[in-house]
Amino acid sequence: MSGPLTAYTPEFHIAAAGRDWVLRRPSDFDSLWDDMVADGRADADEHIPYWTELWPSSLVLSSWLEASRKSIAGRCCLDLGCGIGLTALVGTYLGADVVGIDYETDALHYATLNASLNNVSCPAFVAMDWRRPCVAQGSFDFVWGGDIMYERRFVEPVLKVCSHALKKGGRVWVAEPGRSVYDFFLRALPDFGWTGRKVHAAKVDALYAQTCKADVAIWELARAGS
Repeated sequence: MSGPLTAYTPEFHIAAAGRDWVLRRPSDFDSLWDDMVADGRADADEHIPYWTELWPSSLVLSSWLEASRKSIAGRCCLDLGCGIGLTALVGTYLGADVVGIDYETDALHYATLNASLNNVSCPAFVAMDWRRPCVAQGSFDFVWGGDIMYERRFVEPVLKVCSHALKKGGRVWVAEPGRSVYDFFLRALPDFGWTGRKVHAAKVDALYAQTCKADVAIWELARAGS
């Protein structure tokens, strides 16, 4: 990215994992949300279009995946809430066998398109509700997600799907920008049999121009006793 955007663009460039990425998306968050509200969708609250934006946590998570390339290469990895696909594509580019899941099929359409635009083997993109996981139990060496919790109601299903999907001895990486919900998330870890430690922190420019850089931390979760 040559510099933060000053307005929405349907296509933009991001530098990650030592290369340039071009990403496409249908519209900005506000426009998609306004259209949903105008349509009077009764389930709008279940389909808030956060996925159409690229959040600072995804940029820092992409850097962390690059630093962890020896660990993830050849491993089965699950990207929770993959959105338009950047971290799933970065993981694939670095040699991981990635499954990217998102609640929204529109997000997966653009994630698939972005794999083609960037000449990266397309990850297995799957529409899935975290509350009803459709991946095999204990099938992933690593699970990761960038800024995947905006409300407390997401904490329990995220931890449960991680417990379901992760292999024994596996690790979860959660990138978060200091939202208050993550304090609740970290306090909840022991109740669900997890331990957590901060393994990385960085400041990064957001996609859109703002007065200061975003502070993002990456937490590594492991099952207690592992």
